[in-house]
Amino acid sequence: MRAQFVLSEIGVGLRRNLTMTFAVIVSVALSLGLFGASLLMRDQVSTMKGYWYDKVNVSIFFCNKNDAESSGANCAKGAATQQQKDDIKAELDRLPIVQNVTYESSDQAYKHYKEQFGDTPVAGLVTPDQLPESYRVKLKDPTKFTVIKSAFSERPGVQEVQDQRGTVEPLFNLLNGMNIAALVVMGLMLVVALMLIVNTVRVSAFSRRRETGIMRLVGASSFYIQMPFILEAAIAGLLGAVFACVLIVGGKYILVNNWLAEKIQVINFIGWDSVVAVLPLVLLIGLLMPALAAFFALRKYLKV
Repeated sequence: MRAQFVLSEIGVGLRRNLTMTFAVIVSVALSLGLFGASLLMRDQVSTMKGYWYDKVNVSIFFCNKNDAESSGANCAKGAATQQQKDDIKAELDRLPIVQNVTYESSDQAYKHYKEQFGDTPVAGLVTPDQLPESYRVKLKDPTKFTVIKSAFSERPGVQEVQDQRGTVEPLFNLLNGMNIAALVVMGLMLVVALMLIVNTVRVSAFSRRRETGIMRLVGASSFYIQMPFILEAAIAGLLGAVFACVLIVGGKYILVNNWLAEKIQVINFIGWDSVVAVLPLVLLIGLLMPALAAFFALRKYLKV
């Protein structure tokens, strides 16, 4: 009988505040959708970093005969000697952070340059003798680039020590910025959702103040009186969380799998396992957040 009464009160409350309940559902759906998207974007950035950082190298470029006047003290004596190259190679082989070292000649560098720029007008501006020889150093931990830079950037015969991570770092910074922006918007939407939940509970409690007063007089406990209101908020929040899950799954399937994955094939996008891991958290937050907000709001508005 008590359970039937609580369920009937929930139905009455949802019907009386249909517009505000709908607003709660939409705001919770949008805020939790952004929350889930932010978590997935964070995983995507981590996946991309692991993928690309594993592929980039540290390049030690040697002075050539054209660098004597323009590349500083390291190249003041002209092109790097074979002895200087051999010494650097021997030191690199002794470093525990180095995985392997690959030599690239000027001709090989020119071939890669032509592959990159093809038949564009820029391709004809460079000749093989203008491109420096280099060692491409693969590190066991790409974050240890500063060790290589500090050890070899000032060595005679070394024109420059370059970390190729710099070419992909702006992309990661952009994605991190987008993630922060999504979190900020999510926070604002979450505040709006909480305010709507509190206001909905207040209106519902005010409209049923006579019934709750009678229940107090006949000896009903505070928890029994509050239960219909808390469950109303929890149901609205759970419906919003379900819609948020639909948005997340739809975004993964339509936006990522059927569009971005076809347009940008060089990116290793996260799989469905990451999405499935996020969905229970979204549902749990959608259920508990409105229930707790309603509980604390009712502590004041149901006192007699």
